[in-house]
Amino acid sequence: MQRCGHHVSDASHARRPDPVGILAGWGDYPLLLARRLRAGGRMVVGLGLRDHANPELARCCDHFYWIGIGSFGRAVRLLARHGVREALLAGKLRKVEFFRPGVWWRHRPDWKFLLRFGPLLFSRTRDRKDDTLLGAVVAAFAREGVTIVPPTDLVPELLAPVGLWTRRAPTRYQQQDILFGWELAREMGRLDVGQTVVVKGRATLCVEAIEGTDACIARAGELCPSGGFTVVKVAKPQQDMRFDVPTVGRHTIRRLIQAGAGCLAIEAGRTIFLDRNEVVQLADRHGLVIVSLERPEQLFEHLPRRQAA
Repeated sequence: MQRCGHHVSDASHARRPDPVGILAGWGDYPLLLARRLRAGGRMVVGLGLRDHANPELARCCDHFYWIGIGSFGRAVRLLARHGVREALLAGKLRKVEFFRPGVWWRHRPDWKFLLRFGPLLFSRTRDRKDDTLLGAVVAAFAREGVTIVPPTDLVPELLAPVGLWTRRAPTRYQQQDILFGWELAREMGRLDVGQTVVVKGRATLCVEAIEGTDACIARAGELCPSGGFTVVKVAKPQQDMRFDVPTVGRHTIRRLIQAGAGCLAIEAGRTIFLDRNEVVQLADRHGLVIVSLERPEQLFEHLPRRQAA
């Protein structure tokens, strides 16, 4: 059987130790993880969130199943069936789904989901911040004997190192916007509102909230049709690397180009940087600056030019 360029025989499948689960949301990140893990000899059990995960993920896993937002009991049973004790959360959950009419009819919560998450989701007294919801998911799986681990522990090479990625470097005005936007983004992260801010001329154009990064960037393009704005994406000060880690890839870069952005600044060491070759080539063709920093003051130090891997 051929999957993602790997031939898997029954014998080799049986020999694979330490199966790992991937609970997959939207985006390319789950696919890349599955490919890297299988190339490293891990058996991968994929659980794709309905209406979110890329169907191509089924070809990148040894075993794959579709689940709904409310299918916690089914997810636990499927992982147990394949002996999975360690799992990863990868890809985006579009939180706006929770506010669409008929969401629970489409995703039909099972009794175990209601037991674990009902008090949180249907409470009038508890918040539904990302860290609150995803922290509850981690705790619920732990009670079922499945440990959620940071994906970057298994594939640390996906984290962006410090450096300038593109031929163009930030201009003096873009440097000022990065400094301004960095502190704003850090504060928004501390409040668990979002990870991305868009600024121009040290004025705030957009702040990411429940709509997500793509919609935030698109809104900036509508509000600033002259373009040339700077997008800053950083981790939360309290970032839990098991979930909701800032991620950029080719889809993000296409959105930036379409909206007219001039510069993207990301946090090195705590941002997942996907499809680097394609991203850097695309950015260079359109004159987009990409820089990764551990702290904004590094703008005024010598930044190594990075080579896409």
